[in-house]
Amino acid sequence: MSDFGKQIRLNRILGQPNQKRLIVAFDHALPLGPIPGTVNPAAQVEQFVKGGVDAVLLNPGMIRHCVKAFLHSSAPSLIMRMDWSSLWTSFGVEGRPRSESVATPEQALRHGADAVLTYLLIGTGDVDFEANEIARNAQIARECEQLGIPLIVESLTRGKDVQNPTDPEGIKLHTRIAAELGADVIKTEYTGDPKTMADVVQACPLPILVLGGARKDSNGEALSVLKDVLQAGAKGVFFGRNVFQAPDISDFLHQARAILDDTLVRSRSDSR
Repeated sequence: MSDFGKQIRLNRILGQPNQKRLIVAFDHALPLGPIPGTVNPAAQVEQFVKGGVDAVLLNPGMIRHCVKAFLHSSAPSLIMRMDWSSLWTSFGVEGRPRSESVATPEQALRHGADAVLTYLLIGTGDVDFEANEIARNAQIARECEQLGIPLIVESLTRGKDVQNPTDPEGIKLHTRIAAELGADVIKTEYTGDPKTMADVVQACPLPILVLGGARKDSNGEALSVLKDVLQAGAKGVFFGRNVFQAPDISDFLHQARAILDDTLVRSRSDSR
């Protein structure tokens, strides 16, 4: 069976080897409800598109409301979130965690997605939960192989017993688990330091896109994280609240795009 379908779709998302990517995660409302910045989703996604992002992550039901943004000639790639986890709710912190799939890879293809994205959550101390995380991701990976759609796994350590979710050794562990299960790309934490993040990137056989996390105190702080992860060799970033809760989304995306483009120019210059 050929994997050229995956290759074509991955190229839309990741671009050429020396390109770095800016993806907006706009899937927060499924576990968290209409938090600030998510109240008018169609208008927000239009701003992301105008800002030149490379892809947008959406939940299945939101795609229909934002479809016009993906009909532009310069539209970004579409990534569909495949699951929900109780770990983002108060129940998940205090009770037994659960994760549930909310769509299938086949449905993602029908929705026009170029890739699907799942959670892989470990470190909870709940063996049954983590066994289900492994089985669920493995099944989705096999379905993605059959259909030729890339799988991005968001691998994280979460749970009441997790002391440091950004520990480099922990990130090396769960990113490798995701790779072994059949992921094509990894979304994961930033260690907080370019050197240790570089170790994580080098230890993982797959491209890594770093998540932006909570809204930083300033645009400058968020953009500093972007510079650090690019320096570490990551393929790019998933920014969520740092984009859609920015005081000026257009300005923030313009600054982020300038950093990415400068990285590309320097990469081309270094290769001559």
